[in-house]
Amino acid sequence: SMATRTAIDRCSPVVLEPVMKLEVVTPEDYLGEVIGDLGRRRAGVESIDAQGDTQIVKASLPLAESFGYANDLRSITQGRAGYSMEFEKYLEAPESVVEAQAT
Repeated sequence: SMATRTAIDRCSPVVLEPVMKLEVVTPEDYLGEVIGDLGRRRAGVESIDAQGDTQIVKASLPLAESFGYANDLRSITQGRAGYSMEFEKYLEAPESVVEAQAT
């Protein structure tokens, strides 16, 4: 209705996207490739901790960028890395993502 449209226009709505909490456990030899892949997926790396020859990467990853992650991680680490993922929060989607979804 016209009233609904007017209300939406006045309140400046935003699009939210789900963001996942991600933990990747990888051998040190593959850390650069893992970080590079996360960067391409719009992930925000929060910490990298060493435990012997193993690196634990904690990051926030938009859910939309997580599809295919298991296969890609397996490929870039020759199957030697693992990960866990769970819902963390909703954040405002970047304008580029909103525009891509609108087309």
